[in-house]
Amino acid sequence: MSAAEALPVPGTSRRERLPKPTDRLSLGYSGLTVSPICIGIVGEPETVPAAFDAGVNFFFVSADLHWPLYQGVRRGLELLFERGNGFRDQVVVGVVSYLDQPLFQALQFHEVLQSVRGLERVDLLIAGAVSSAQSYNERLPSLQNARATAHCGARAIGCSFHDRRCALGSINLNALDISYIRYNTAHPGAESDIFPFMRRDRTGLIFNFKSVLSAVTPEHVQRLGLGSSSLWLPKITDYYRFVLTNPHIDGVLCSPSTPSQFAELQAALEDRPLTVAEERYMAWLSSAATPKYF
Repeated sequence: MSAAEALPVPGTSRRERLPKPTDRLSLGYSGLTVSPICIGIVGEPETVPAAFDAGVNFFFVSADLHWPLYQGVRRGLELLFERGNGFRDQVVVGVVSYLDQPLFQALQFHEVLQSVRGLERVDLLIAGAVSSAQSYNERLPSLQNARATAHCGARAIGCSFHDRRCALGSINLNALDISYIRYNTAHPGAESDIFPFMRRDRTGLIFNFKSVLSAVTPEHVQRLGLGSSSLWLPKITDYYRFVLTNPHIDGVLCSPSTPSQFAELQAALEDRPLTVAEERYMAWLSSAATPKYF
C-alpha cells in the first residue's frame, strides 16, 4: 500500500459542480446574500473591481492585525464605490478584529470606516483567531449585542476559528451568521471532527481560510526527492478546488494578488470538482511536505 492509499478517504458526499462567483448564499438571518468567494488581502487594488465585475460581492478587511496588508483591498473598495451611487449597496463588507477581551468589547471598527471612502457601514462584524472556548464565550456577547443594535450598521456577525471543537459547538448552536475555519490538504481534520457532526439545519455559513497554505511547490518536490516527469504538481487554484469539492464548505476567503490571479481562480471554478483519487493524492503530497515546509 502506498502512502497515498493509507490516507483516509477525503469525504463521502461530493459536489457535482463547484461554486461560482455569481452564486449567492444567505448570510444567516441577516437578509444579506454573499458570493461563495470572499476577497481579502490583495496586491493590486484593481483586483477588487475585477472580482466584483465577475460576480463577487463579498469582501474581508482587518480592523487591526496586519493592517498594512489590507491597504490593497481598502483602496480597491474605494475604486468600486467611486463608480457611483448604488455600488455600496451591492456588496457585503466584513471587518475582523483580532483583539481579545477586554479590548474587543469596545468594537473599534470606526478606523476602517474612516479609512475607506464610501464604506459608510460595516455589514458583518467578525471576531478573529478564536482559539479557545473562553475566547469565544467572552467575545460572543459583544458580537450579539452589536448585531442587535446595528453597531456601525452591522446586520451579521461571525468568527474565524483556530479551534475546531469550539467551531463545531458554535455552528451547532446557530450562534453566528458565518464561521471561518481552516481546512486544506495538509490540515484535513475537519473531515473527522467537524463535518460528520454538524446539524443538518444549520443556518450559518461555513467559509474556509488558508486554503492554499499547504500548496506544494516545485522546490518542495525537488527537496523531497519526488521529482518525476509523471508527477502531477497541482496548481494553486487546484487547492481551492480541493476545498470547494467538499459540500460542507460554503465558500472560501481568498487573496488573489492581481486581477489575472483572480481570473485564474475564476477559470478553475468552471472546472469540475476533484475526484476522490485526486483529493487523496493532494492530501498525500502535502502530508509528505508538511513536516519540513508547512
